[in-house]
Amino acid sequence: MGYKPPGFQGSRSWIGCVEASLCLDYFGGPQGRLCHVPRGTGLQGELERLYSHFTGGGGPVMVGGDADAQSKALLGVCLGPGTEAYVLVLDPHYWGTPKNPSELQAAGWVSWREVSTAFDPNSFYNLCLTNPNSEKQQQPWTEGSQN
Repeated sequence: MGYKPPGFQGSRSWIGCVEASLCLDYFGGPQGRLCHVPRGTGLQGELERLYSHFTGGGGPVMVGGDADAQSKALLGVCLGPGTEAYVLVLDPHYWGTPKNPSELQAAGWVSWREVSTAFDPNSFYNLCLTNPNSEKQQQPWTEGSQN
């Protein structure tokens, strides 16, 4: 894509949410909308956005940070009574034949985590909210249709 220096191709260097969003666009994947959160404590203020994203049919949310180097993908949010809030976190490093949900949960690949402890309060975070139902994705199906 020309975004990184030539030595990056073929390397084992990591990419972040910004690059993932660029790749989605470049390769025609779902639209990725970026949301920057300056500190992990600010994620509490993004819960309504995440809830609306998921209830509106949005796809997984890629999460990357600076001080928190643990990659995450969010699959859901649960707003409990009072100030309790949880996110369904998928560890994107899992590979292999998918196991049943119980085994994945028992091994820690997927888990509900309280927002206040799932994110480093001193790390910034970039969220890439994917929308598989974006206009861009529907275009090939609607361009040739006759109404």
